[in-house]
Amino acid sequence: MISLEQANRIIEAIFARGRELKCRPMSVAIVEPGAKVKAFQKEDDSAMMRFEMAYGKAYAALALGRSSSLVRMRTEERPLFMQYLIRASGDQIFPEGGGMLIRDQNGELLGAVGVTGDTQERDEELAAHGIRAAGLKTDEDCAGLGTKVRLQN
Repeated sequence: MISLEQANRIIEAIFARGRELKCRPMSVAIVEPGAKVKAFQKEDDSAMMRFEMAYGKAYAALALGRSSSLVRMRTEERPLFMQYLIRASGDQIFPEGGGMLIRDQNGELLGAVGVTGDTQERDEELAAHGIRAAGLKTDEDCAGLGTKVRLQN
C-alpha cells in the first residue's frame, strides 16, 4: 500500500511541475487499493468539483486496471459496456485522462493517482511525472518486469 510520505511526494512533484508548465490550478487525489483516499490536495483557485474529478480518474484506473486515458478510449469504443460499468460503480468512474496506477520497483500495485486541472493529456503527463519523482513506477515503466500491465485496450 502507498505510504502517506510517498503520496505527498507525488502531489508536491505534480504541483511543482504544473507551476513550471504554467498549468491552471491542479488538484490531485491519491488512493489506496480499494479506492480509499490516502491524500488529496487542490491548489488555490481550483474549481469546486475537482475532488470528484481527481478521485474519479484514480478510481477508474483502479477499477479497470489501466490508466484512465485507456478507460476513456474504452468508453469511446464500447459506450454501452462502459455506461453499465459507470452505473455499476455508482458513477464513481470518471473516464478522462489523468488517472494512473502507482507501482513499486517490483511492479506491485500500491494505489492510483488522479490529476485534474489542465487538459487530460497534461493531467496524464503530470501524473506520470509525480509517480516517477517519488521513486515509483507507472504501468509503462513496468512493462518489461513481467508484471501484467495494460498499455492498450
